[in-house]
Amino acid sequence: MSALKKSALIEAHKRAGARLVDFSGWEMPLHYGSQIEEHHQIRREAGMFDVSHMVVSTLSGVGAKAYLQHLLANDVGRLIEPGKALYSCMLNPQGGVIDDLIVYWMGEDHYRIITNAATREDDIRWMQQQLEGFEATLMEQPQLAMVAVQGPKARSAILEWLSDDSAREVATLGRFFATEVDEGFIARTGYTGEDGFEVVLAAESAEPFWQAMVDAGIPPCGLGARDTLRLEAGMMLYGADMDTTTTPLESALGWSVALEPAERKFMGRSRLEQQKAEGVSRKLVGLLLEGKGVMRSHQKLFVGAREVGEITSGGFSPTLNRTIALARIAQEVDAGCEVEMRGRRVPVTIRRPLFVRDGRLVE
Repeated sequence: MSALKKSALIEAHKRAGARLVDFSGWEMPLHYGSQIEEHHQIRREAGMFDVSHMVVSTLSGVGAKAYLQHLLANDVGRLIEPGKALYSCMLNPQGGVIDDLIVYWMGEDHYRIITNAATREDDIRWMQQQLEGFEATLMEQPQLAMVAVQGPKARSAILEWLSDDSAREVATLGRFFATEVDEGFIARTGYTGEDGFEVVLAAESAEPFWQAMVDAGIPPCGLGARDTLRLEAGMMLYGADMDTTTTPLESALGWSVALEPAERKFMGRSRLEQQKAEGVSRKLVGLLLEGKGVMRSHQKLFVGAREVGEITSGGFSPTLNRTIALARIAQEVDAGCEVEMRGRRVPVTIRRPLFVRDGRLVE
């Protein structure tokens, strides 16, 4: 077995007392003492995550836009302002999700793409294969580190760290926009349901940036809090809430599929059109537990004696102080069901797969 990949920030994590775990081949911090405290820190103030395991790639060339129009279920033609970001799924011919990603249009024929670590090899192989016939070049950028600073106070911390010229530019960024400044690539995106920035910069600059944030009162947070935050925000986790056996229409991601213009023949389109015409037999929903216990992935859901679905992600919500989950269930089920936990059935309430946004309960 090959050695785990080391983040440029690994020594900083060790000094801070992080509990380190293997995450998709990377040695990453699970927490720095208390996952729940880190969760609340993001919701109430701000914290930061080392997300250098994420895959950063650049795409350029006169055929770059046409390539992305073929590759992605969403429409990059919607990117009409430089720096605008677009969330999309990348599908196989059967409409299954190979990965979900964010693509940023940086102007002219240049794009930046952020994909997941767990699917790195399959993603890069697939994306390179799909380049055939397009005048474009895709380059992974392993020399870059990535840090996410999230929470209500994240914006002020980043603006104070930047030079005056950079701060003026970054201060104008709307949500889901990015810009390139002297300090690095700054994107107002994230995976927590809070405002904040994802900062992509040279690996050798990562530790000074990390220390500057610590000095500004922004503590490090681990993967455990990142997972509970994204679950509360109804943000899907690849490999749990979606994979190559599920389509975006079965994963509450229909909003990220652009079937117009009709002439855009993206990968997996025919399967999605078929599903739209026939009706989707299963859907992804949110669940609130109405009793004691903790919902976990793969637990079965029932209406009476009939099994109607399965939990895809579940856990305790520190913000709501109760158990929540995402689940894929039969399309017709909407009035409630029961989850089977350790041989007993507990009622759950079915709701939209979004619980908390900007620190507030979403009804």
